[in-house]
Amino acid sequence: VADKPAGYAFLDELDASAADEISIECAQPKLKLDLVQGLPSKRVHVGVIDLRDETVETPEIVAERIQAALAYLPAERLVVAPDCGMKYLSRETAFRKLSNMVAGRNLVIG
Repeated sequence: VADKPAGYAFLDELDASAADEISIECAQPKLKLDLVQGLPSKRVHVGVIDLRDETVETPEIVAERIQAALAYLPAERLVVAPDCGMKYLSRETAFRKLSNMVAGRNLVIG
């Protein structure tokens, strides 16, 4: 987001919340993955499928996004997920994206 302020001032409050897990749309461009370091007590759902684009990510692209998240978040706190907005895709496209998300996860984690 071009006019987004620097940093994420709300992370301390979010980390102190009662929620055990937080979902972050990380497949969108320009989002800095280092923000997950501000959530040390949470499991984080990291979006690795961009749902604003109907292009189906390859498993290799998904694997790259997962590896990027693992640079900031240990595997035991990482939940691989799509970004929000699946309902706007056709069933076929959504299924292909989710299938490749699983295949990409398997490339990284096995």
